[in-house]
Amino acid sequence: MIKRKHFAALMGWGFLSPAILIIGTFVFASIIFALYISFHKVNLFTGYFEFIGLDNYIRIFTDNRTKIAFINTATFVAVVVPLQTFLAMVMAAVLNSYIKGKNFYRTIFFLPTLTSSAALTMIFMFLFSLTGPINEIATKLNLIAQPINFLNDPKFALKVIMSMNVWSTVPYFMTIYLASLQELPSSLYEAADVDGATAVQKFFHITIPYLKPITTFVLLMGIIGTFQMFDQAYIFSNGSGGPENSTLTVALLIYRNAFGQNNTMGFATAMSIVLSIVIFVATMVAKKLNQSESLY
Repeated sequence: MIKRKHFAALMGWGFLSPAILIIGTFVFASIIFALYISFHKVNLFTGYFEFIGLDNYIRIFTDNRTKIAFINTATFVAVVVPLQTFLAMVMAAVLNSYIKGKNFYRTIFFLPTLTSSAALTMIFMFLFSLTGPINEIATKLNLIAQPINFLNDPKFALKVIMSMNVWSTVPYFMTIYLASLQELPSSLYEAADVDGATAVQKFFHITIPYLKPITTFVLLMGIIGTFQMFDQAYIFSNGSGGPENSTLTVALLIYRNAFGQNNTMGFATAMSIVLSIVIFVATMVAKKLNQSESLY
């Protein structure tokens, strides 16, 4: 019996060994190596390593561009995450109601999720260009006196990326909310109708409390995704973070430091570790604030 137990345990470890090897090599070993690099001045092309202690981490809090990148990223997260969460919830609630053609609307609204981020960025750059449809329509409607240079104006550049991110992510989260609403008992709404509740009252007192566990997931995914926003800012600014660093995010600055002309890989790695800590803290705070049991 003992030998059979040992054999079963050995078989189990044998089946797990490929996954353990891959995870250990590409996850845990990479994390340890990243921590090691973050305390060094590094040039990976020449194999140069110089121990500099906490200098890379100190530089994060003293470097002006790093401060700008963190402020831009925090602003991006603070605007996009609540907006995309609320809009996704409202759209899911509407599409879950008894409206005509809701299956058609579900398909149409989900289409932006199927488009690549690079293609969406190019589309929005065209829409908000100086001669693009947004400026043309706003000018004809006398909303603005003259076209606005959205792409090269620091006051609008990051806002364009925000609107693009919201437009592309809301359908995905809407689908998650909609799947959860399919299980919401109709008796709750029927009881509210008997009490004379309006649609708005039912949304805030039934739909939102019922979806709180799902909202926690949506918030966590939104926070993680927005803190790591890179490709849209890179394409929008051609990798510079411009105009005037207005679209410079932490992920983009990490890329520039790691693979730019300065080749400050140690500093970039330290920034990555700090960003990971910030994301972890932010997600834990969001989870704690929204922690609640389902209504049903």
